[in-house]
Amino acid sequence: MSFYASGPSSLRDSTAARVNEAAKDARRSLELCRLIEFPKISGSSLANLTFIETARHVPFEVRRIFYVYDLAPGEARSAHAHKTLQEVVICLSGGLDVHLDDSYSKHSVRLHRPWLGLYIPPFIWISLGNFDPGTVYMGIVSDYYDESDYYRDYLEFWQAVRANA
Repeated sequence: MSFYASGPSSLRDSTAARVNEAAKDARRSLELCRLIEFPKISGSSLANLTFIETARHVPFEVRRIFYVYDLAPGEARSAHAHKTLQEVVICLSGGLDVHLDDSYSKHSVRLHRPWLGLYIPPFIWISLGNFDPGTVYMGIVSDYYDESDYYRDYLEFWQAVRANA
């Protein structure tokens, strides 16, 4: 009973504190993006196997996994940033460009190996594009879906980063 009485406001306070902490680190967050090489087992000429374990291969507890397929050629996706969520993007098949922007600098990474993932911390504007035909990519994320964790407007994102710099 006490969770429902104090939970929602304390949950909001906790979320606000996490957003403020992430925003303070935003100026150096592009430097925190990195490629993660997952184990690749090549046991036969017929197939390879890659596995991912929470806390061993990704720097957070996995709360959600999604994958995207049937991508339209020439289209871009994502164009958003997260306030607290951390993410690893893996291209399972085909290839794609990941464009990263922390409002101070920009960087692009080509993903096309299923044993490589790109770690993206909070307060990074991400957009994906230049999809090869048949591309399938997966996102491994640190929290459940919550629309309030998203910046979908670049100006709002830019202002949040600069206000906390």
